[in-house]
Amino acid sequence: MLRRTFIQWAGLGLAATVLAPSVLSAEEKQKIVSPNAMKFTDALDKVTGGKKVSESSKIKLVAPEIAENGAVVPVKVDVESPMSESDYVKRIHVFASKNANSRCASVELTPANGEAYFATRLKLGGTQDVVAVAELSNGTFITAKQSVKVTIGGCG
Repeated sequence: MLRRTFIQWAGLGLAATVLAPSVLSAEEKQKIVSPNAMKFTDALDKVTGGKKVSESSKIKLVAPEIAENGAVVPVKVDVESPMSESDYVKRIHVFASKNANSRCASVELTPANGEAYFATRLKLGGTQDVVAVAELSNGTFITAKQSVKVTIGGCG
């Protein structure tokens, strides 16, 4: 065997050893899809049953404009409602428009709650809109949204 042939074969073997794991892991990453993955529009349609959702000043969404840590973003939703037997907020839904699973939280309410208020912390995968949707007892839906910029270490 010639030295040149040996070096060529050794180089090919080394390249295959180095590249094979990264190619395999890239294929595995592409195959992994969460069973809960749902785009924003699909999640919204599922919640509303395809009904029209209108923006309203009755729903107030409070979220930070800039979040230093996307893993714990505080969000508060307050809906102006008398919360009487005939007129109340049935559900409040919170979405993150660009997360793999955009549906973050859903809460059911009754007139016994006294007020339509909900607070939580969301995990945001990057800069995106946080959207709150309230389902009223008359079957209508109202919404509000807030853009949240997620920075890395507070430097973005």
